[in-house]
Amino acid sequence: MNDIRPRRQPTQNSRPGLNDRAPNVFTPRPEPTIPSRPSTQPEPPLASIPPINDLEMKEPSGLLATKSPKKRLSRKKWAMLIVGVLLLVTLVGAIGAYVWYQQNLQAVQPGSEEMVKLTIEPGTGPEAIAKQLKDNNLIRSEAAFGWYVRTEGKSSLLQAGAYRLGRGEDVPTIVKHLTSGNTDTFDITFLPGGTLADHRKVLIDAGFSEADVDAALNKTYDSPLFAGKPATADLEGYIYGETYSFGADVTPEEILTYTFNHFESIVEDESLVELYKQKGFSLYQGITLASIIQREVATPNDAAQVSQVFQLRLKTDMVLGSDVTYQYIADKTGQERSIDLDSPYNTRKYPGLPPGPISSPGLDSLKAVARPADGDYLYFLSGDDDKTYFAHTNEEHERNIREHCEKKCQII
Repeated sequence: MNDIRPRRQPTQNSRPGLNDRAPNVFTPRPEPTIPSRPSTQPEPPLASIPPINDLEMKEPSGLLATKSPKKRLSRKKWAMLIVGVLLLVTLVGAIGAYVWYQQNLQAVQPGSEEMVKLTIEPGTGPEAIAKQLKDNNLIRSEAAFGWYVRTEGKSSLLQAGAYRLGRGEDVPTIVKHLTSGNTDTFDITFLPGGTLADHRKVLIDAGFSEADVDAALNKTYDSPLFAGKPATADLEGYIYGETYSFGADVTPEEILTYTFNHFESIVEDESLVELYKQKGFSLYQGITLASIIQREVATPNDAAQVSQVFQLRLKTDMVLGSDVTYQYIADKTGQERSIDLDSPYNTRKYPGLPPGPISSPGLDSLKAVARPADGDYLYFLSGDDDKTYFAHTNEEHERNIREHCEKKCQII
């Protein structure tokens, strides 16, 4: 039998012999593994993990593969959002600008009839015209006016001249006015029976400034019409009640002068100076009496008979007893109306004519002073039916009051 002995295994401390040397076999170093999150699944064997070079060459997958597209998508969304916001802001701004533009084309005072006199000098450009309009409170915005005339092709068509423009006119109407090329004319009406305060308001409403109107009213005018008028008296009674037509470049002084000239021509045509003298009146006194008659009568047909009453009273040293005279001075001086008002204008209290006219007399009243009706009435009243009732005695007058003047006679 062969004696087979087991080969002794080398120990750590023993040096193997030549025959005991391990075979010269190369064992490769294990490839490094990519750390991964802990998982409950068993790790794959080393042999299934691809080499590093393969990992570098392949496209990323899994969690890493989804990050980049999401970032790209997020940037797109932000860009679209920004563009959308910009478009929205632009749209809102455009709508706001349109609304602002339309509003500023509207009239400064819609429905107003107030007029403004405006003179545009030759060579004045659109910007200067816009400023002039804005300074006179005729437009809301210089910018809106400028934009309108440019977009409508009207910039070069605006023309110099004298205009009367209304605060109730919108920009298109004003521009049409300024491009018409026609010199404006306008009518102005002073009513018979109107006071100086009433006429002042008419001038201001026509577009003239208060300063210009007051300067014209306080000026001294040279005309035969003012013969006998005290130097301290104002122009009450001298602005003849009529409708006049003037060019837009007229001044308040020129308007007043024209009315005085017209009044003077009436005085001459009707021979009022001579006729008044026959009745014992100067021209100034005749105008004063005519102004009282103008305010007293309800209809022009009664003017001559009312003149007869007043002139008979003056001849018999009776007070005129006219309520309109004390009412006039009370209103003019800002006092309370009272039949006991202490003023020479109170013809219930003081005899004779008042110091001056109390209104602008019309033609019928002026002629009534020169040619009073026949009769011997001493009393009259304007009834509630606007008819004039005359009486010879106070008893008849009191009866007329009871029967025809229940309302009007209560007015102080």
